[in-house]
Amino acid sequence: MKRREAREVALQALFQMELNEMSFEQAVSNVMPEEQDDYVKKLVSGVDTHKADIDTAIEAHLDNWRKDRLNKVDLSILRLSVFEMKYCEDIPDRVSLNEAIEISKVYSDEKSSKFINGVLANIVQESDDK
Repeated sequence: MKRREAREVALQALFQMELNEMSFEQAVSNVMPEEQDDYVKKLVSGVDTHKADIDTAIEAHLDNWRKDRLNKVDLSILRLSVFEMKYCEDIPDRVSLNEAIEISKVYSDEKSSKFINGVLANIVQESDDK
């Protein structure tokens, strides 16, 4: 499975977890009942494990907005991308940002992709400044 596909499957699992109380194993099993991809499991379990830290990073860059008001798809995309930026050193931040924008164009709308770009670009800028 290509990384883009893995991210999309992980997004579906994260979205399910956001809507329903279920473990990451259940969510991954729901979206990939057959052979499971290791990268999907890494993304979903990583977001689940580090959700508080990831949400703190996201909330710090929500100008005049609150996390609980975010569209659940957009929140899941942001979490996925921030996880990659903070915990997957083999993936450049700009790749995670660009992937998030492209995925948001498929699963959300034009306004969402611009919003996600703004939040993630600020996170990347902050990371670059350190």
